[in-house]
Amino acid sequence: MAGRIPKSFIADLVARTDIVELVTGYMTLKKRGTDHWAPCPFHNEKTPSFKVSAERQTYHCFGCGAHGTSVGFLMEYSGFTYPEAIEHLADMHGLEVPREQGSAAREDLSPLYDALTRVNGWYQQQLRNHPSRNKAVEYLKGRGLSGKIAAQFELGLAPPGRDHLLALPETGEDWCNTLTKAGLLVERAPGQFADRFWHRIMFPIHDRRGRVIGFGARTLDGANPKYLNSPETPVFVKGRELYGLYQARRSHRKLARLVVVEGYTDVVALAQFDITYAVATLGTAVTADHVERLFQATTRVVFCFDGDAAGRQAAWRALQNALPHMRDGRSIGFVFLPEGEDPDSLVRAQGKEALETLVSQAQPLSDVLFQQLTEAIDLTTIEGRAQFHRDAQPLVEKIPFGAFRELVYARMLELAKLNDEQSERTRPVKNPAPRRIAYHYRENSARLPPLSRTAIKLLLHHPSLAADVRQDGELKALNMPGVNLLLEMLELLTARPDLNTAAVIEHFRDHQEGQHLARLVDHREPLLRDGLADELQGALDRLVCAYREERRRSLARKMAESKLDDDEVNEYRTLVSGGSPIH
Repeated sequence: MAGRIPKSFIADLVARTDIVELVTGYMTLKKRGTDHWAPCPFHNEKTPSFKVSAERQTYHCFGCGAHGTSVGFLMEYSGFTYPEAIEHLADMHGLEVPREQGSAAREDLSPLYDALTRVNGWYQQQLRNHPSRNKAVEYLKGRGLSGKIAAQFELGLAPPGRDHLLALPETGEDWCNTLTKAGLLVERAPGQFADRFWHRIMFPIHDRRGRVIGFGARTLDGANPKYLNSPETPVFVKGRELYGLYQARRSHRKLARLVVVEGYTDVVALAQFDITYAVATLGTAVTADHVERLFQATTRVVFCFDGDAAGRQAAWRALQNALPHMRDGRSIGFVFLPEGEDPDSLVRAQGKEALETLVSQAQPLSDVLFQQLTEAIDLTTIEGRAQFHRDAQPLVEKIPFGAFRELVYARMLELAKLNDEQSERTRPVKNPAPRRIAYHYRENSARLPPLSRTAIKLLLHHPSLAADVRQDGELKALNMPGVNLLLEMLELLTARPDLNTAAVIEHFRDHQEGQHLARLVDHREPLLRDGLADELQGALDRLVCAYREERRRSLARKMAESKLDDDEVNEYRTLVSGGSPIH
C-alpha cells in the first residue's frame, strides 16, 4: 500500500498555492479591498457572502459557514478525496507527491506509464504509415472523423500480426515483463508472449494527469469482441476511469456539464461536432466511483442511454449508484434516445443543436426515480402506496442530508399519501434511521478554553508571532484542552516561520483538536493590529498562572489529608510564595 504523504510536503505545497488563483479557475471572484468575493458555491444566495482571503489563503462563507484552505476547497467543490486534492495541487505546480515508506514500499509505476506512452506513440505511427492503414482510415472517415480529431484523441492502429511489440527496440526480459504487466502482451505459453491487440483501431485512455493508462480497441476484421479493453492493471481500473474526461477537462476551464455516452466512437464523434464535454464508461456499468469522478469535474451530469429495455436498466443502475453522491448543488439528468439511434448517428443526421436540445431537456433524476418506482404500481390503492413507500424509502435514505433529500423525501410522502410522522413509524425498530438535520448543518467550533483559544487564534492569524514567544517550561506540564495543540503549533512555527495560515491548518488536519482549526479563523478580524505579540505572550503567561493556581489547590487538598511527601511540600511552599515549581 502507498505510504503517507509527508506533512512537510503538504505544508510547502499549500504555502506555495495561491487560493485566489485556484478558486478563480472554478468561479468568478470580485476584488473588494484586499479580499475577493462571490456568491457562495455551496448554497443558493443573491448577495455575495463567500470570501477568499489572499492574506490568510483561506475561504469562508458568512452565510452557510463553509470554510477551509485550497485543499478543503477542492474537496468540497470538486469532491476530491484528501490525497486526490494534494495530487491535484501538486500537478498544478509540476511536482510529484512523495510518500513515506510504510510497512510496504510503494511500487514504482513509472515503467508502466513509460511503456504505455511509448506503445501509444507507436500505434499512432502505424495509423499514419503502416501498409494496412487504409481499412482503419476508411472506417474513421466513414464515421465522419477527421485527421485533426483523430490526432486530438491520439487514435492509433494495432496492425495485423501478434509479434510487433516484441520487435520494438526496447525488447528484453524487463521490457517483456513490463508490457505484460501493463496489459499489452499476453503469455500464451511459459516464456511465449504475443500482442494483446492486433488489427484494431486503438483508443488510448488517459488518467486525469494525461498519462496513458490503458486502451480500448475496435476490431477491423469482424473479430469478437467488437470492442476489447485493456485488462485491469496497477494503473488501470475500469470501474474508476472515464474515456474522454481528460480531453473534456482540457477543452473547458470549467465544465458546465458532462454527457455520459456508451462508446469511445461516440465521444470522438461528438467532439468532431464541437460537443467537447462527452465521456464514456469503459465497457462497464456506471459505478459509484464513476459518479464521484464525474462530480469532481462538474456539478451537472447527463446520462445518454438507448431507449430500449437494456438502456432503461442501465439507467436504473446508474441512478442507484448516484444517489449517495447527490449532495446539494449537484444534478443528474437522463436522455433516452429513439430506437436505433446513438449519439454518433443522431448528431451526424440532425446536427449539434438537436443533441444539445435533448441534453438540455434531460429528465431529472428525481423524475426517473419515481417513474421507475411507480411504473407497475397502482397508487390509487392502499396496497400500491404501501408497496411504493416500502420500495422508495431505502433509496431516498441513500441521498446525503440536505435540501435535495428533503424535497425528494417530501415528494415520496406526497405520492404515498403519508405524513412525516407516519413515515417514521414504518421504520424497523432494530434499524432506526438517523434524525434528519437542517440544511447546511455545520459543526460548531472546537470547544477550547478561552486562553488556549486566544493563543491558537493569534498564531493562526499571525504565524510569525511564534518567533518572539518566551516559552516557559511549565507550559509542557499543563494538562488542559488545547495546550498540546498550542505547543505543537509553537514548535512548528518556530522551525518554519515561512508557513501561512492555510499551511498551518493543513499541517494539523488529522490532529485530534487541530481538525477544527479552520473554524477558529476569524475572517472579520483585521490582519494588522498593534500589540499582538504582547497579547500572545500574555495569554501564555496566564495559562501558566492558571496551571500554578490549579496545582496549588490540588496540593492544598492533599496537605489537608496529610498526604504530601517532601517534594510536594517544597513545591507547595514555592507556589504559595509566587515562584515557579519548575526550574
